[in-house]
Amino acid sequence: MDTAQLLISMFIGCIGMGYIIYGRKQFKGSALVAGIALCVYPYFVHNLILLLLIGTGIMVVPFFVHD
Repeated sequence: MDTAQLLISMFIGCIGMGYIIYGRKQFKGSALVAGIALCVYPYFVHNLILLLLIGTGIMVVPFFVHD
């Protein structure tokens, strides 16, 4: 694991925590699930490009899926 991957994983995890907090306070299930996914998936993806692409995809999903 290199430094760039570690920093991006940490940044994505912080965004995921923000989604979790927002989803719990606003009762938005899609944001809550996206936040949990953002916090968990960096443990399993080891390619930097895939890490960025999957993270961006998960971050965009709550804007299109409305509860």
